[in-house]
Amino acid sequence: MRTLCNSFLTNKRNSIDAGELKPRSFEDYYGTCEVLISHFGKDRRIDDLRPDDFAGLRRAMAGRWGPVRLRNTITRVRMLFKFAHDERLIEHAMHYVQSFAPPSAKTLRRARNEAGPQVFETDELHRILDAADPVMRAMVLLGINAGFGNTDVASLPQSAVDLDGGWIDFPRPKTEVHRRIPLWPETVKALRNAIENRPAAKSQEDDGLVFLTMRGTRFVRIVPKTSDPDRYTRRDLVGVRFSALLKTLGINGRKRLGFYTLRHVFETIGGESRDQVAVNAIMGHVDSTMAGVYRERISDERLQAVTETVRTWLWPK
Repeated sequence: MRTLCNSFLTNKRNSIDAGELKPRSFEDYYGTCEVLISHFGKDRRIDDLRPDDFAGLRRAMAGRWGPVRLRNTITRVRMLFKFAHDERLIEHAMHYVQSFAPPSAKTLRRARNEAGPQVFETDELHRILDAADPVMRAMVLLGINAGFGNTDVASLPQSAVDLDGGWIDFPRPKTEVHRRIPLWPETVKALRNAIENRPAAKSQEDDGLVFLTMRGTRFVRIVPKTSDPDRYTRRDLVGVRFSALLKTLGINGRKRLGFYTLRHVFETIGGESRDQVAVNAIMGHVDSTMAGVYRERISDERLQAVTETVRTWLWPK
């Protein structure tokens, strides 16, 4: 088992060096290998594994985690053994049958229903904006106005922001899907304030970013672990600071609320514009349909109609 995991992780490390894999994804793969070695033992032979072994692994994971994490881990385990077969590390493909199936869509929906809606209402957003410091206010407005998540705001370069024209042209870091997003006057004002009062960058690489911490570093960083330089850890000060703000305001009673909830708000309210194609474009969703292949652009008017729908909902005329 250990030999397979080492080969798999070496392959993923090479993908990082080639710029094809994010360090955060590597850490997920590393954690999955740890789960396998912990459960089966480092010296367990791969060709000795049977469907009932995977059934036992699934029971152990299901007893510890929710269905979303269970699904993601099962997917990564299957990727690992597919890698083993593709690389001829094992002679035959693994046979899971139903013993190692991911949670059903029904199970995932049930878990989501039990957690409750992941959305903020207008009165909550007003309280958040009123209580936020200038930097967090600008970030929150990007979340509501542009559907930005934690990594989006932390990675946003000033070169992508046209404050005079009121637009952002910035690919989504997660998918590299290009986004063109109209900005509200309130968002432009908040961004100007944040940029004018931004600390000096600690690293030249980060000098062009819109947001920097008081120490001059990125708000979201993937850095090597102190205890093990071959592993990574994610430091997300956007999420930390936003969660602290919710706690101060007493808005953290519902499950899974966080900065990323603002993307849910934008998707939900933006859909009221009845132009889902334009909503998806602003959100940076991957469109794998043939229409997405042939569509070369979306008019600025359609994009503005979506963001104005959200603005009117937040601040009714």
